[in-house]
Order: sequence, then structure tokens, then C-alpha cells
Amino acid sequence: MRNIFIGLASAIALGTAFTAVGQTAALWPPADKAVQIIVPGPGGGSTSDSIARLIADELGKRLKGNFIVENHAGVNGNIGAGIAAEASNDGSKLLFSWAGTLAVSPSLYNKLPFNPQSSFDAIGLIATVPNVLIVSNSMPVHNMAEFTDYVKQHPGVVNFGSTGNGSSMHLAGELYMGETSTNMVHVPYSAPSQATNNLVSGEIQSMFQLIPGIIGQIKAGKVRALGVMATERSSALPDVPTMAEQGYPNLISSTWFALLAPKGISADIIERCNQALNEILQDPEVKQKLAAMGAIALGGTPQDLDRRLTSDLKKWQKIIRGANIHVQY
Repeated sequence: MRNIFIGLASAIALGTAFTAVGQTAALWPPADKAVQIIVPGPGGGSTSDSIARLIADELGKRLKGNFIVENHAGVNGNIGAGIAAEASNDGSKLLFSWAGTLAVSPSLYNKLPFNPQSSFDAIGLIATVPNVLIVSNSMPVHNMAEFTDYVKQHPGVVNFGSTGNGSSMHLAGELYMGETSTNMVHVPYSAPSQATNNLVSGEIQSMFQLIPGIIGQIKAGKVRALGVMATERSSALPDVPTMAEQGYPNLISSTWFALLAPKGISADIIERCNQALNEILQDPEVKQKLAAMGAIALGGTPQDLDRRLTSDLKKWQKIIRGANIHVQY
């Protein structure tokens, strides 16, 4: 008889636990306060900020809650990610971040206020923005074969600009040199606009820029696009072939964006948020808005994000160590 009572007590306790978990998701997002989406970068219409605000608005519509963006810029996103890592895991705060902070920073900096794999639980991939190789109109090249031949004929002479050591543009250039056994000169800038202006004027010869940051100059004919560093062409630049189409299948470089949560958040909240995120990214209107920014909608499971992060951590660690790149925190 005692065993029966113990069994009943256990069953009741287990059922109560399952009910509590279900209620956690059912009560999320809370009706009385906003869910903060921490963006570890500046506001003001940057690509990351624009995508984050689009997703926040759409999550609010689908989950019947209030999602607001909180910008915490600094040190390649490391400050904001550190704030998110220390946040409560009750679902009141989420992290919108990207490859540069999550997959690159661990190899660039000796010390970080977060661990990209142990500090967060994955929710899902959102979008990817590819790099594109662009050259000054003064360069006598019109495709990847001509560009590579020119660089090989002028070792240590052709330069490429970036927004700083360890930036997506810098690492894309290092990837290119490693894959083609070429030697170019890296010219880091602190202001993206200055780098772009110097490319247009011919003071620097090339850049591995992210599409949103250069699409206006490409369409205006101020610079020449040679190849998109993605597996498929960008709808924003449909006439520009991919690197793979031109014989360089390993020249894949992009900045992907993702949604995560502080470690230990309810699995039910992750499932609910991931489901809503995938619905958002399958919406034709949302896809169109992302495409207008030069971004490609992704989506998928939390495990897809985990796999992407693991793969890119290894990829960029190899390139950063091979190029001996270091950045002081």
C-alpha cells in the first residue's frame, strides 16, 4: 500500500512539473512587460539593427507580446553579448547577434565576457549577408580569373580595405589570399564611409565588402562587383556571379545573424520562439524586406544554429591563426 502511495505521489509531482513547464511557455511573453532583445551593436539603421527591429516587430505580432530592441554597442559586439550572458534566463531577455561576435571574437581576443557555446541556448538562424569582392573602376579586371591573375602578377602591391582588423571584410580577404596563394596588402579603416570613398576614388583597389554597405555604389556604377561569396547569387545583385560559379567553391564568407537566449531558458520557450521565428522567415513580405537589405532569410532548428556556430568557430580560428591576427580587448 505504501508503494502505491509513493507511486501516486511521484505521478502527481511529475504531472505538476509538466504543467508548470507548459504554463511557463503559455505565459510567455508576459503581458505586463516587454521582452528585451539585446543587440550588441549601434542603432541608427545599421544592417544588424534594421534586421533586429524587423524580427522584434514580427515576433510581437505572432506571439502577442511586446519585443523591444536594446542596443549595447562596443568591442565588436563583445560588450552586449557579455550583458546578455549575465541576464536572467526567464525569457525576459534574448540576444540578437552575428557571426563576427559569436564565431570570430573567440579567436581574436584573449579574454571575453561570454562563451558563445556555453553562455547561450540557441533559438535559430535568421539571415545571412554575404561578402562581395568589389574593385575600383581603375582596376583592369572584370572577373575573378582576371583579378587573381593581376594580383599574382603584382604580389604585395594590390591592397584591400576593411573596417578593421578581424572584421568580416578583413577575414574574407585573408580567406581569399589563403585559397589563391596570393599576397595583398590589408588597409584597415575605422570609418566604413572613408574606406568606401577611397575605393571609389581609386586610393585603394579592392574590398571584400558586405552587400548592404556597397550596393548603392555598385548600382550607380561607381565600383565594379566581381563575385559574391555565397553558395547562391544575391537577389540584390542578380547579375553578379558567385565565387563558386567562377571556380572558387571554397570562397564562402558572410555575416549570419541569429537569435539566442541566456543559458538555461525553458525549452518550451525556445520551441515556441523558434516556431514563430520560422513562420516569420517564411513570410514572403519579410523575405522581400530582408532581400532589400542584401540579406537571405535562413531559419531552421536550434540545432542548425549550433552546427553553424561550431563549424564557423573552427573555420575562422584556422584563418585567424594562420594570418597571425590579434586584437586587444
